Amino acid sequence: MAPIGKIYTYPNNYRVQIAQVIADINNVEVEIPDFQMGVTNKDPSFLSKFPLGKVPAFSSADDTFHLTEGLAIARYIASSGPASAQLLGADPKTSALIEQCALFAESELSGATIPPLLMVLAKMIPYDEARYNQCAGNLERAVKRLEEAVKDGRKFLVGDQLTLADLAVLGPMTLASKFLFDEEMRKQAPSVEGYLKGLLEVPEVKKHFGELTFVEKRVQG
Repeated sequence: MAPIGKIYTYPNNYRVQIAQVIADINNVEVEIPDFQMGVTNKDPSFLSKFPLGKVPAFSSADDTFHLTEGLAIARYIASSGPASAQLLGADPKTSALIEQCALFAESELSGATIPPLLMVLAKMIPYDEARYNQCAGNLERAVKRLEEAVKDGRKFLVGDQLTLADLAVLGPMTLASKFLFDEEMRKQAPSVEGYLKGLLEVPEVKKHFGELTFVEKRVQG
């Protein structure tokens, strides 16, 4: 089976892990070429396809189709194989619910997780206690919403199979669990931990995401 394209990325990028899970479920192959942040994405040939130099970045096998933004790449791969109806929804209402969850994950979960990550783990921006606390509060609010969705023991957010909705949520939550989604926050959302662990029982998810790591006390500057 020839790859449908390449995804350029730095290691352990959850947006790419989502795409890799989708590719496996969808019985398609994607290639992850060698990539060096700050080098590969500054090369003129890369910038001619991806002018902002952002990753993840997708190039089709014939190099005529180029995409950036993790959700767009995930949707394209999901639509390119036999499991597209499962992953993206078989009817307009189901598709809209999946899209709603994916956008929630991107705006609320990723939006609350990435700035603190850049402050306390990556050390790429100065620590700002007020902004950190605001993001932690935003994540807590979003996690409470997620708790409402899964508190009845639901294994998947939309329907009875894994969809893009679940993977879009899992990605930022695996990251938040390492430094921000701490024991205190988990006590307020007891079903979320079980939901996340249940997703990792899916073999394709386990293959690319590995084990969940839960921090006891959030990391601060």
